[in-house]
Amino acid sequence: MSNKVEVQTRHIRLTERIEEYVTKKAGNLDHYLPAIDEARVELSHHKAARDAKDRNVAQVTVFGKGFTFRSEERADEALAAFDMAIDNLQRQIEKYKGKKYHGRGDGRSAAEVADDIIDDETGELSPLFAKRKKFVLYPMSEDEALVQMRNLGHDNFFIFYNAETSKINVLYRRRNGSYGLIEPELG
Repeated sequence: MSNKVEVQTRHIRLTERIEEYVTKKAGNLDHYLPAIDEARVELSHHKAARDAKDRNVAQVTVFGKGFTFRSEERADEALAAFDMAIDNLQRQIEKYKGKKYHGRGDGRSAAEVADDIIDDETGELSPLFAKRKKFVLYPMSEDEALVQMRNLGHDNFFIFYNAETSKINVLYRRRNGSYGLIEPELG
């Protein structure tokens, strides 16, 4: 065990047995990938979870030079969630090793390779759309949209429903610090 293991808990008492088990198992991850420098484990208990199987959460994050792997699992017991998270990390590491060491010269075009995006949080290949977000658009003027953009801390862009034109617009910050407005038209 050459990598450093940090264990944190929330709403769970960290017993010596739990700490020893977690440290030993997370410390053995460097057998799968020797370049692992550090592992962080967070075990937490959420009383308000609807399902008993979701009450104990284990988050394991592994850091190394040029990569980060993360896994989060939920179970009815903290150590069961931790074991599932470790198994998930082992699969991620094997995938990473396969892509990194055996993936060269596989005959794919540059466009196909570019489509394979590695997710920074999990280390797994993610689809082109890593996240989808839905939100409610409230009618507002351009000036109100600018105020909302600043208040919410959205530095790059803000999507809003323009009450004056009855269309969806995008307000964005330009490189010189001024703002631009995109007014889409259907073709």
